[in-house]
Amino acid sequence: MKNNENPNTQLVINIAKQTLTVYQQQSEIYTYSVSTAKNGIGCLQDSGCTPLGQHVIAEKIGDSMPMNTVFVGRVPTGERYSAEFGALNPERDWILSRILWLSGLENGMNKGSNRQGSCDTYQRYIYIHGTPDTEPMGVPLSHGCVRMRNKDILELFEQVKEGTLVTISAD
Repeated sequence: MKNNENPNTQLVINIAKQTLTVYQQQSEIYTYSVSTAKNGIGCLQDSGCTPLGQHVIAEKIGDSMPMNTVFVGRVPTGERYSAEFGALNPERDWILSRILWLSGLENGMNKGSNRQGSCDTYQRYIYIHGTPDTEPMGVPLSHGCVRMRNKDILELFEQVKEGTLVTISAD
């Protein structure tokens, strides 16, 4: 994980509004519609929830891959998502195009563990990633990650560096 190479860029994910906002030099640049966890807010392993708090982009995955590239375990499978391919595999949780892998910065909240168990965002594999364009945005439906439109994650991927600060707030 690198230190924030552009400390003037920050991302704020607002769960109540289902938005991801890019700030540069504390000015709002752009807001994207996203989809966070169907199970709501939470930090525990296997909860299917989106964690709150301060995070950084630990790893950027998928640079130069074509849009709609399918990832499993952060590795491109060689498949490209299409509506037809999706219909043939309805059980899959699609991770497409790009991955911004998050790491928590707050011990016991989104890093390490607490009295209830593991709460480590990085170890939980929480990402900002692309999803099929048929999936609704603005509605919490993910398994804990932050889903974006493929064109939006491609655009965002180019604006951020490893180490970029990401704040996830309830409202």
